[in-house]
Amino acid sequence: MFKPPLKWAGGKRWLVSYLEPIWGKNSERRYVEPFCGGLAVVLGLQPQHALLNDINPHLINFYRHVQHGLEMHIEMRNDEELFYRHRDRFNQLVRKGRAHTEEAAQLFYYLNRTCFNGLCRFNKGGDFNVPFGTYTTINYALDFAEYARVFVRWEFSNKDIESLEIEPEDFVYADPPYDVEFTTYSAGGFSWDDQVRTARLLAKHRGPVVISNQATERIIELYQGLGFELTYLDGPRRISCTGDRTAAREVLAIKSC
Repeated sequence: MFKPPLKWAGGKRWLVSYLEPIWGKNSERRYVEPFCGGLAVVLGLQPQHALLNDINPHLINFYRHVQHGLEMHIEMRNDEELFYRHRDRFNQLVRKGRAHTEEAAQLFYYLNRTCFNGLCRFNKGGDFNVPFGTYTTINYALDFAEYARVFVRWEFSNKDIESLEIEPEDFVYADPPYDVEFTTYSAGGFSWDDQVRTARLLAKHRGPVVISNQATERIIELYQGLGFELTYLDGPRRISCTGDRTAAREVLAIKSC
């Protein structure tokens, strides 16, 4: 299984073994992931054709440049002074409307590998504001050729889920931001209204759908009310502001076609 190129909070690599039997029955379909995040699931399932979307434009910019043979030319060290210099440069590019560039993709990768816990957080002004990390050593990739060979089969997009061109026969796996307060992963966050409209939209999809989320009371009620079949799992909690790393109760909401 390919290891994701980025560190990503809430990654679902552990979930792949649960999804493989479901995907195995639908592997001739196009795979669609509206909240693709760190790509742990799609890299584990390896579909031939995929539409991978995320609301974080910097993430998708990185993937698109990897798709076209991204190589790292910026200085990369586990150094606090260098980190903040690169962070300032990245935010400068964003403010100047150059967040789509190859330089921005390189800086995004470096910041992700070097920042605290691999978090991806932006302030209201759109600036990346995660502090320097506390790693002893960091392994940085110099190129992404092995990923480019896989990514060439896939399409990457940066849209709201309602704007995605999902075809009736597509297989959809959705991992929306959890139903918790910490939602500064992208500008504007992800509200309860966003949870509801996402679930309702996917409930209407004619093809198979799997949604993963934290099993809060209102999430369970929402998915049950829309006719999804629910399965409960204990997922790892690798990042917590309280230091609590106990398993988090997760729910898989499944709709077969």
